[in-house]
Amino acid sequence: MKLKTIAFDADDTLWMNETIYTTTHGRFVAILEKYEEPDVLQKRLYETEIKNLNLFGYGVKGFTLSMIETAVELTKGQITGDEVHQIVALGKDMLTHPVELLPHVEQTLKLLQESYNLMIITKGDLFDQETKIARSGLADYFGGVEILSEKNTATYQRLLQRNNIEVSDFLMVGNSLKSDILPIGELGASAVHIPFHTTWGHEMVSPENMLHVQYEVLQHIGELPDRLPYIFPSRQMEGMMADL
Repeated sequence: MKLKTIAFDADDTLWMNETIYTTTHGRFVAILEKYEEPDVLQKRLYETEIKNLNLFGYGVKGFTLSMIETAVELTKGQITGDEVHQIVALGKDMLTHPVELLPHVEQTLKLLQESYNLMIITKGDLFDQETKIARSGLADYFGGVEILSEKNTATYQRLLQRNNIEVSDFLMVGNSLKSDILPIGELGASAVHIPFHTTWGHEMVSPENMLHVQYEVLQHIGELPDRLPYIFPSRQMEGMMADL
């Protein structure tokens, strides 16, 4: 067993994303604060987002529709056309926001591509994610890109099978315990968690749910190349012991 493929989450692993949503939340509240208290606006927007995930999926477009729906409901239809237009403009600003790479990302990818097949495995709106990958300047480092509607054990398993990747040869790197680490651990593959300083509530996982999952935690992606020899020998040893 030898590491062959390293897959990376995109948002908040390779580039900034959640901070854009946080900023937009504040601008949304500023538009509607004359109608409702900020805490109520934030709470109702989050509830609407979660309710709409099965319809709109992840990404800016669904988030924008959820902002409009929240605004109409909380103002009891009194929101003005100009205010709706301002909310739509918030969504457009998010879609055209510059892609800001996180520290050490490009240097790390340049080093790793010499020895491993690199992939992006992300979720969200297809067009939005494709354009961000293109605008990031990182596309040439990756041999494959997978944009999923959801990340769970079943979708990862199908993805690995579709790409003829063995679980024992695979490493997933991401910032979300729920989407990038937990399902990979349940498959028996290796995972590296690189926490981002802020996390969407929907991606939170209680500590007890992670007790059965083994994974490495790094402070930043630049630590990954030096940690790889320590991550995979344990898996190789498990295979050797199983053969005895």
